[in-house]
Amino acid sequence: MKRTGILFFPAFDWSLGESHPEREERLLYTQEQLFEEGILDLPQIKQYSPRVATLHQGLRTQAIFPNPGSYKDSLDPHLIAAGSAILLGEARVRGDIANGFVLARPPGHHSGATVWGNRGFCTLNYEAILVNHLRARFGIKKIAIVDTDVHHGDGTQDIFYHDPNVLFISLHQDGRTIYPGTGFVNEKGGPNAWDQTLNIPLPPGTGDEGYLYVLENWVLPRLKAFAPELIINSAGQDNHFTDPLGAMKLTANGYGRITELLRPDLAVLEGGYSIEGALPYVNLAILLALAGEDYHHVHEPQKQDSPALSLAALKPYFEALKHQHQTIQPRFTSQSKTYFPKGKWIYNPHSIYYDTEGFQETRHDYIRECSECGGTVYIESSLSSQKSGLVRIPFQACSACEQAGYDLWDHLHHHSADNANGLLQNQLHDKLTVWNKKEGLSEF
Repeated sequence: MKRTGILFFPAFDWSLGESHPEREERLLYTQEQLFEEGILDLPQIKQYSPRVATLHQGLRTQAIFPNPGSYKDSLDPHLIAAGSAILLGEARVRGDIANGFVLARPPGHHSGATVWGNRGFCTLNYEAILVNHLRARFGIKKIAIVDTDVHHGDGTQDIFYHDPNVLFISLHQDGRTIYPGTGFVNEKGGPNAWDQTLNIPLPPGTGDEGYLYVLENWVLPRLKAFAPELIINSAGQDNHFTDPLGAMKLTANGYGRITELLRPDLAVLEGGYSIEGALPYVNLAILLALAGEDYHHVHEPQKQDSPALSLAALKPYFEALKHQHQTIQPRFTSQSKTYFPKGKWIYNPHSIYYDTEGFQETRHDYIRECSECGGTVYIESSLSSQKSGLVRIPFQACSACEQAGYDLWDHLHHHSADNANGLLQNQLHDKLTVWNKKEGLSEF
């Protein structure tokens, strides 16, 4: 029997406020609904208990500044959510389950390569941590992430933007109309991973028909061409027509059909803030679709107050968007510093706003252009007067990029008086080194 794994982690001890959309009730109503429907009694449903991820598993993917050790207590709920995703991911790879649904909070897809705090309700990126754990532990090389949250998965994109072996696809409400204001078709990947990022910004009011059309005519063919070993669905449910933060028109049945077509190996809950009107029904439809059961009888109690945009009205937009995506050519700026190792370095400056905490991170990213691997990544990150650095030696790094990473790391912690701390992510050998000006070097 093909089994579907399910795991609940409501994070009772973590909340942004009693009346905040991101609170424990997001999952409690779903639990009640599944119990009432008797879904958890189906023979193919297998429940799992949460597990805590290690700091090593988090740092393999994300640089936590200013000092990862100082976050240990406040990171606990986020590490449990990450560990829960890892647990079901391992069960899928080992063949214990055919697929799974990680119903954990808080969400994670706005958390990027560098972390100074919480943004978009997210501190750690569970899908990204899961993906890199499966690559490091099981040697999986090609993984696709399909993000169906109403908000662009900017953090996930940031983490894998230079990785040729991870295909990231995000379907979301147009960033000109909603947070975080990113996710346009010209964001297609870095110099060594061009066209491995696919953003599909959708107009407000896109409903079931529009989503399914894009999925069948754009997303699924792209997935087939990439031929991933695993598909992870960032299953944000704030596209539902009752959600207070989005302006889309998806129904519970629409979510069930998306899951049925996408056939993810693992669905991981992201957003979704219509706690009573949508989440119990959307989660039920997704779980039924994963388990191969009929989800068409699942109907939310509230009716739409206005119809979704018709497919006839949306088709010209979709075709123009697809044409725009296909015709965009890469434009990269090369720049290096005197101490940079040999090679062509692509420079990408940008800033990241942490809306939850109200501060701005400044980033200077440098990527070594390489035809053999994902390339060494060097990031200078600062928050006010605090400065930190990240050096990443990628999975399957070539010898030149590996050596470039070591040379940059040597400069970072020996010759730079400005940086308070730094992290070497040696993904090639799964080794992590943290440098702190006060405490020196330490391994994680």
